[in-house]
Amino acid sequence: MLRFLPGLIALVLAIYTLVDCVQTPEEQVRGLPKVVWVFVILLFPYAGPAGWWFAGRPRALALPGRETGRPRPPRPKGPDDDPDFLRNL
Repeated sequence: MLRFLPGLIALVLAIYTLVDCVQTPEEQVRGLPKVVWVFVILLFPYAGPAGWWFAGRPRALALPGRETGRPRPPRPKGPDDDPDFLRNL
């Protein structure tokens, strides 16, 4: 069973990465064209998916208030904290 584990890990990683690559819009792909990334993922079982996750996948968007310096939007209030709601009771 243990001798099949590296192959199974490579297969699962390649399929998951391939689906992520195909679903990513073309204009957000970094490094290489999307078609080239698909071939790299399929031809190199471990290096291809690792390359996609580190060099080809779009960067995650920054959360408001974290890295951009902009203030966070106000959080929703519960009914008991909202003066307008309490006024209408």
